[in-house]
Amino acid sequence: MTKPIEIRMGGYGPSSTCFSKALKIIGDRVEAAFGADVKVRYVWNIMDLGYKAEDILWLVESGVLSVGYQSSSYLTDRVPELGLVDLPFLFSRNEEARAAIDGALGTYLARKIEESVDYRILGWFENGFRQISNRLRPVRTAADLAGMSIRVLPSDVQAKTFALLGARPMRMDLTEAIAMIKAGTLDAQENPLANTVTYGVHNFHPFHTLTNHFYVSRPVFFNRTQFDAWPVALRETMRSAVRDAVAAQRVMTAEEDDDARQKIAAAGCELITPTAAEHATFVAAVAPLLADARETYGTEAMRLVGRG
Repeated sequence: MTKPIEIRMGGYGPSSTCFSKALKIIGDRVEAAFGADVKVRYVWNIMDLGYKAEDILWLVESGVLSVGYQSSSYLTDRVPELGLVDLPFLFSRNEEARAAIDGALGTYLARKIEESVDYRILGWFENGFRQISNRLRPVRTAADLAGMSIRVLPSDVQAKTFALLGARPMRMDLTEAIAMIKAGTLDAQENPLANTVTYGVHNFHPFHTLTNHFYVSRPVFFNRTQFDAWPVALRETMRSAVRDAVAAQRVMTAEEDDDARQKIAAAGCELITPTAAEHATFVAAVAPLLADARETYGTEAMRLVGRG
């Protein structure tokens, strides 16, 4: 009997999240198509096993896992071009951002990742627009962030963004941030609302401001050696399955956002939507960063995010 191809999928959230459900869609499709010729295994949350969220990167690159996902910001130290999509206020609507990541922008970023890391990028899960939560005070304008310590993803662009906003950005892994939030030693964090609820941050932060400051995607990456060794039919089925999983995940993430809003409100937290004038203070504060980006990334790259 031929030994089945083992496909190990991993993430860093409970099985109930849209990301875990999307992985299951991929696995189910492959198992339905190939039956006993494949064996799909899941590790929904590597943090439950003592890993950091960022460890998903090397777990897939080394082949311990076959498939994973992670916010693209975690790769910016190795793939500087990814800093392009860490720039603030690039997109105003989901539809605009999705069109870019499904088109030339996503193709460009996938190519840059594959040039530097032993991955195959088959698609992009939506982590969506990020909002600010904090334990100190309501944030309505950029000035309200003055002096706040805030966790940011491991991205120089994101750290510079919050420095311009007057906060004290602290690059750290999710596991470290959660521990500090619970201990009351970190003032603020930024995340999509669904993530804020998934990790229980709303139990410690009473103030949540809807700034939509970053739109972040999570590449769906495969260990290149494993993927390239699979039969052509399996590779093609996997590509199709990832496309369908991405589409389903986008529907689920919108539902999770609505649910998160209700849970944040039910916890007695304040959900703050800045007025247009208040929101403009955030945009104005980070304008120098966008000006510098044209020199850093070049005109052609900036055109991919509509800023050429």
